[in-house]
Amino acid sequence: MRGRAAAIIMAVLLAVYLVLVGWRAVQFVATGEPAAVGIGIALIVLPVLGAWGLWRELDFGMRSQHLVRRLDAEGGADLGLPTSPSGRVDRSVADAAFDGFRQEVDASPESWRAWLRLGLAYDAAGDRRRARGAVRRAISLERRSR
Repeated sequence: MRGRAAAIIMAVLLAVYLVLVGWRAVQFVATGEPAAVGIGIALIVLPVLGAWGLWRELDFGMRSQHLVRRLDAEGGADLGLPTSPSGRVDRSVADAAFDGFRQEVDASPESWRAWLRLGLAYDAAGDRRRARGAVRRAISLERRSR
């Protein structure tokens, strides 16, 4: 829930920022001076790129949460990896079990469930970049299956 609240706060702050910077951008462009017009255009383009990036991250988060909930309801979200008392998966155990998740994907490359489990295994092993890639693949496969 903390992540969702943080995302909402960031989205609201970005909206306020876009309004304030957008107003300032209009003022710069309205001056008609070349340097001010250039600054005004930059003040319009850069926040729009920021908003697009934020939307991509929020969309990824919502879609991945939806898939994890679906997988959990089916009983497939438990990776069977032992956790410490704090709830974290031991990375060495995750690394050792990783080959099984990779074989699951190799056996069924069009299964969003297999890709999602692989992404969860990557995440448990601490490889966030590959985890995001595998989860993005799972999202894509799930969309196609609808």
